[in-house]
Amino acid sequence: MAIIFAIFYFYNKSVPPASGKYDDFARCLLSKNITMYGADWCSYCQSEKAAFEGSFKYVPYVECPDNPQLCLDKGIEGYPTWIFPDGKKLVGEQGLEKLSQESDCVLQ
Repeated sequence: MAIIFAIFYFYNKSVPPASGKYDDFARCLLSKNITMYGADWCSYCQSEKAAFEGSFKYVPYVECPDNPQLCLDKGIEGYPTWIFPDGKKLVGEQGLEKLSQESDCVLQ
């Protein structure tokens, strides 16, 4: 039994964690401080998140109902809203291609 456990333990240590299809793209958005503001109940937000598949975890995201003052301060008037460091805003569902074009992050 100990041998089986040891084999399982070392096998799991040697297997790298699964990466999402759009991890590099999402990390690029993170590195450029491009943030999505949205709400869990927003179907467009859910669709935008789903487009990233498992990689959305890297995207800077603010849940506006949980952070109303921050979203008011940022001038959020619709969901989703993407805000770039230079203040540029993209309002509504954009899709990955549009985000790639606007951010200069490569979509692979």
